Amino acid sequence: MSRALKNRLRATALWFATFLLMIVISVPGLWVVLSGFRPNREILAKPPVWIPEKLTLNNFAKIFGFGQDQVAIPVLEYFRNSLVIATTSTLIALIIGMAGGYAFARFRFRFKNTWFLGLMLFRTVPGIALSLPVFMLWSRLGIIDTKLGLIIVYVSLNVPFTIWLIDGFFRQIPGSLSEAAQVDGCTRWQAFWRIEFPLARSGIAAAGVFAFLTSWNEFALASQLTRSTDSKTLPVGLMDFTAQFTIDWAGMSAMAFIIIVPALILTFIVQKHLIAGLTFGGVKG
Repeated sequence: MSRALKNRLRATALWFATFLLMIVISVPGLWVVLSGFRPNREILAKPPVWIPEKLTLNNFAKIFGFGQDQVAIPVLEYFRNSLVIATTSTLIALIIGMAGGYAFARFRFRFKNTWFLGLMLFRTVPGIALSLPVFMLWSRLGIIDTKLGLIIVYVSLNVPFTIWLIDGFFRQIPGSLSEAAQVDGCTRWQAFWRIEFPLARSGIAAAGVFAFLTSWNEFALASQLTRSTDSKTLPVGLMDFTAQFTIDWAGMSAMAFIIIVPALILTFIVQKHLIAGLTFGGVKG
């Protein structure tokens, strides 16, 4: 067997194994999406009904308050809360992350490595482990059950990751470019905005997507820090479909679909920058 044929067979086997793995990973998500478009009795059927007999929009009409069979769940309010909290916390985390990442990549200061290591160690702490101390502190500050409370928590969770990621991208950009721009008359801020920022834009976009998805999908802390419609997010709102003895799986799946769609749209819009950001610096010129 020739070497070329072996390489082709190896590549085909790798592609096939990757394809099977992606199918296995995608099955739970596809099941949730399909369950949002079929009745509860079909979801609970035994043996399972893998191929839906009939797709319907009744579940979505029900949770949005249309039709006869309505569910008293304020989905639009939950969606608005999630959008405000995730967007605001992402923007703040990106601003701090760009400043911190640029500082770590370009400047020398005392205890630089210690500060960076401390940020990374903070990121390793599971969010649920912080729920009790955060709840006690937020209770004293009077920001339990508020959007501000969740925004502060999500910013603190996302800042270490955005600093780490953006720092890596700025390190890939030669500092001589900024120095040359300053020699030509630019200030440091102008050199950053006109030279370095455009080159690191893909990495910043990637950091923004990950920060947004973290805030958008987070459940553990949000379930502890929110109580009312004014601050509950969509993941927490999923629990409204559970009762003492029953669970409305169809309504829950429909709402899960609503949670998935914005994340997919955002990823699709910035996929060019996301792919470039994740592969930036991986290939040497």
